[in-house]
Amino acid sequence: MAQAIALNPNHPDRYVVVEGDTLWAISARFLRDPWRWPEVWQTNPQIANPHLIYPGDIIALEMQDGKPVLRLQRDRNVVKLSPRMRKLPRDQAIPTIDPDAIRHFLKRASVVSKEELEQAPYVLGGVAKRLMAGTTGERIYARGKLPESVTRYGIYRTGELYRNPDEEREVLGREVTKIAEAVMEKPGDPATLLITDIDREVRAGDRLLPITGRQALNEYYFPRSPKTETKGRIISVFDGVSLVGQYQSVVLNLGRRQGIETGHVLAVYQANGTMKDPTTGQEIELPEERAGTLLVFRTFDKVSYALLMKSTRPVHVLDTVRTP
Repeated sequence: MAQAIALNPNHPDRYVVVEGDTLWAISARFLRDPWRWPEVWQTNPQIANPHLIYPGDIIALEMQDGKPVLRLQRDRNVVKLSPRMRKLPRDQAIPTIDPDAIRHFLKRASVVSKEELEQAPYVLGGVAKRLMAGTTGERIYARGKLPESVTRYGIYRTGELYRNPDEEREVLGREVTKIAEAVMEKPGDPATLLITDIDREVRAGDRLLPITGRQALNEYYFPRSPKTETKGRIISVFDGVSLVGQYQSVVLNLGRRQGIETGHVLAVYQANGTMKDPTTGQEIELPEERAGTLLVFRTFDKVSYALLMKSTRPVHVLDTVRTP
C-alpha cells in the first residue's frame, strides 16, 4: 500500500515537533492523506514507544526502495537504566488530534438504546419540592431501579432520536447529555441523592445512569482504514446546523455492529446531481465526488461519533461515508 501513498508536494525533509502539534497535523506536512502515516512509519527499535511523539523530536522523511519512510530521531543522552517499573510521561506526548475538539463528546454526550432509556430511573424533583435543582450540594428525589450497590450516577437530559435514513423504521438510539452527577444519600422510593457536580439545572424527568468509573480522554488514536468495505451516512451534526465544517463532530449510522472502531478513517462522498446530455437530451446521473475525511473517535452499538478532519467542499447531513 505504501507504493500508492502520495507525498505532500510541499513536504519538508525533516520537521521538529513543537508543543501544540498533533500527529495528524504533522503528517499533513509530509503526506497528502495524513491518516496513512502508520503505513510509512519506520519503527525505531532503540526507542521504547515510537508511537508517542514529544516536543523536540525530529520527524525525518527518507526514501527506502523507492517508497517514502518517516523516521523518528530522538536526540537525547543515553542513560543506562536498571530493570524496574517506570512511568512513561504519556501526558506530555502530542495527541493524534486536538483533544479540545472532542472533549465534550467523550465526557458529556452519549447514545443509549430505547430500552436503556425506558428502564433508567428518573428525577422526581428537588427535596424542597421544586421541579428544578441548580447548584452543587442540593438534594433531589429519584424513582426507579436504584440498587444500593450503585452509589454514583450521571444525570442526563434526553436529546435527538437517531433513525437510520436507509431504514426509516429502525431506531438507532437516543442522544443523551450528562448535565450533572450525584451520589446516593438514602435509598428508598423515592431515593435521595446529593448533587456533586452540575453543568446546568436538573429538571424533573431527567434520567439517571450509573457511573462505573471515570472515562479518561483518549488522545492517542491510531488512524486506519476499516478492514472491510463499509458504507453509511452522516445522520446528524451537533449544534443544530446542516453544514459541517472542519473539526466539527458528526453522528454516523455505523457502529460496533458494522465493525467500526475508534481510529477508523472514512471518506465522505456527495451525490453530484445530473447533467443533460446535449446529444441525446437525457439526464445523466453524475458520479459521487469525494468531499472530506472523517476520524471515528467514539463508537456505540449502532452509531458512532466522528470528527471531520479535512473537507474540500461543504459537507451535509445524509452525505455518504465509505472506506477510503
